[in-house]
Amino acid sequence: MASYNRVILVGNLTRDPELRYIPSGTAVSEIGLAVNDRVKKNDQWVDETTFVDVTLWGRTAEVANEYLSKGSNILIEGRLKLDTWEKDGQKRSKLRVVADKMQMLGSRDGGARGGARAAASRPPQEESYDEGFSSASAGGFPDDEIPF
Repeated sequence: MASYNRVILVGNLTRDPELRYIPSGTAVSEIGLAVNDRVKKNDQWVDETTFVDVTLWGRTAEVANEYLSKGSNILIEGRLKLDTWEKDGQKRSKLRVVADKMQMLGSRDGGARGGARAAASRPPQEESYDEGFSSASAGGFPDDEIPF
């Protein structure tokens, strides 16, 4: 029987990343992600928020800790993992996402903890796309060089 375990989520951090290192020296970071969905209930649109715990490993965990903070908008791609344990004689479980990829969304320094540091390492802005092209055609691009 075939199976497929992939998750793609876009949402906002509910808290600052919590970075730690395991004994082997590998970085691990735990983040909380709020994912919003609009559903129609009783003829009205209502926002429903789902809160997801996400685990980041390695360099991804370090980058998240350096550049992200509560409220940052990110995309996560990963897999679901069910953790189970026993506490006070009761079996407990929790579903979480183990991230394989993380993409920071929005402005480079908007919502980022290291805003000045991120801006300082950024390459200079490029000139506008239509520089050097005639403005006779759509958007200043020659008809055979429209960028889509």
